[in-house]
Amino acid sequence: MIHPFCEGNTSATAVFMIKYIKTFGFKVNNHAFEKNSWYFRNALVRANYNDLPNGVHATTKFLEMFFSNLILGTEYELKNRYMHVEYVDEHSQSVSPKVPKLPFDTLECTLEELAVLELICKNPSVTQKELVTKTGKSLSTVKRIMESLRKKEYIRRVDGKRYSKWEVLV
Repeated sequence: MIHPFCEGNTSATAVFMIKYIKTFGFKVNNHAFEKNSWYFRNALVRANYNDLPNGVHATTKFLEMFFSNLILGTEYELKNRYMHVEYVDEHSQSVSPKVPKLPFDTLECTLEELAVLELICKNPSVTQKELVTKTGKSLSTVKRIMESLRKKEYIRRVDGKRYSKWEVLV
């Protein structure tokens, strides 16, 4: 028996992505989504899955490999087992260099603060407006988060006001 809502969210996401990618002039169809439907679904889950106490962070690298194959014609091997949290691969196919996990698990922070702190680590010159764009939070929320991180002495501004950078103190 076929259920009308079986895998509906993944299917709807796939249709949206196909239509969205086509708006940029790429010639794509649903074959990649059909062939790798479970991989695509699991990559969506891994892109949003965090288990911070156990050092597991959400990652978009699996979605990036899928879309790289779809749009750029790369040939990454798309296997579900690579997404398993416990999976260790010495020959990783990462689309970007491995970035060491940040040691923020033990800090007294909210998830919003952790996200901002990680963005500052990646780019010490990041502005509050850029943080608004990257986090999807309002400017007032980003300012509140930044002030909280300053009060906790996790970050500070160095080298003046105009061309300064953030320094992470933890």
